[in-house]
Amino acid sequence: MQRVLGTETEFGVASSDADAIDPVSLSIQMIGHYSKIPAPQALWDYENENPLVDARGFEVDGERERPGPDYNRSLNKPLQNGARLYVDGAHPEFSTPECTNPRDIVAYERAGERILADCVKNLGLARGRGSFVAYKNNSDGKGNSYGYHENYLVSRKVPFDWIVQVLIPFLVTRQIYAGAGKVGFENQTDSATYQISQRADFFECLVDLNTMIRRPIVNSRDEPHADPAKYRRLHVIVGDVNMAELSTYLKVGTLAIILDMLENGAEFPKIELQDPVRAIKQVSRDLQMNSTLRLFGGQATSAIEVQRRYLKAAMDYYACHDISQITKDVLVRWEEVLEKLEVDPLQLERELDWVAKLQLIRSY
Repeated sequence: MQRVLGTETEFGVASSDADAIDPVSLSIQMIGHYSKIPAPQALWDYENENPLVDARGFEVDGERERPGPDYNRSLNKPLQNGARLYVDGAHPEFSTPECTNPRDIVAYERAGERILADCVKNLGLARGRGSFVAYKNNSDGKGNSYGYHENYLVSRKVPFDWIVQVLIPFLVTRQIYAGAGKVGFENQTDSATYQISQRADFFECLVDLNTMIRRPIVNSRDEPHADPAKYRRLHVIVGDVNMAELSTYLKVGTLAIILDMLENGAEFPKIELQDPVRAIKQVSRDLQMNSTLRLFGGQATSAIEVQRRYLKAAMDYYACHDISQITKDVLVRWEEVLEKLEVDPLQLERELDWVAKLQLIRSY
C-alpha cells in the first residue's frame, strides 16, 4: 500500500476538580502540558484549508476557522513526529502524521495515547488538585458523540457518486470487526442493552458535509491538502475509535484496499441496502451476527455476507495483480475474523474491542 492515510482522534475529558468544569479550557490546558512540544511559537497554517467545500460541487455557508496568533498557538501543537496535537471544539485531539499503511496508523495511534497520557499526568502535577482523565471513546452516554475520523488520499478521477455507491454497504457492515462496543443507546434510537458500535446511533443521513449534526454515513468534505486537480481526501467519520490494535488495523486496511480497487476499476458486488441509515443501527445491535438486512428488489443479506462479498472481490482482484505483504496480511486477517464471527464472536475476545468488552461485562 502506498496511499496517504491518517486518523484524527478526539478524546473525551473529565476532571474531579470543581474549577475545571469548562471542557474547552480543560482541553487547552491539557495539550499545553505535553512535555515535548518542539516549537511552542509555531503557528498552524489555516490559509489553504476550507472545510466548507462539498465534493458534490458546491460550497456551503459558514465561517472558516482563522484564529488569531495567540489563540492559534494555544489550540495547536505541531509535534516532532509529524503529528498534530490540538483542540477541536471541546476536546483534545491527536492527528497522526501522514502514513502509507495501516500498520503505521496503529503505531502512531499508540503514540497518541502515550502523548495524551503525558498531558494528563503533567496537568495533574501542575494543578496539584483533582484528577484528570482522557477517554479514547466516541460517546459520553448522555447524548453527546465526538469523532474519530479517517482520511484517505484518493484520485480525483474516481467519481464521488461511485465512491458513495461502493462504500455505503461496506461502511454500514464494517463495524462487526471495527466497533468499539457500547452499553445502552442514545440519540432517540431503539433501545439496546449493548451494541457493537459507539457511533452507529448518531448517523442520520447518507451523504452530507456535516460532522456534528445530521451526521452522514459518507462525508462529502472536499479538502484534500494536496493538489486538488489530482486528489480528493476521503474524510470518513462513520468509524469508532479503537483500543484493540487488530480493529484499527482492519478498519483502515480494508478500506484502503477498497479504494485501491476503486481507483483501478475493479469489479464490486452489487449490493444496495434498502435503508442504510436504519441498517447501520441494526447491525450495531446484532451481537449474534444473524440479523437480516433488506436489499432493494426484496432480497435480504447479513452483515457478514456483505463483508464476505467485498472480501471475495478483493481476493479476485489481487489474484491478478501484484500484492504487498501488508495487503496480503490484511486480506488473511479479514478472512479469519469473518470466519470466527460467523461461528462464535466470543472467539475474538482478545482481538476485537466490542467482543472484549461484552465478555468482560458477562464475566461479572
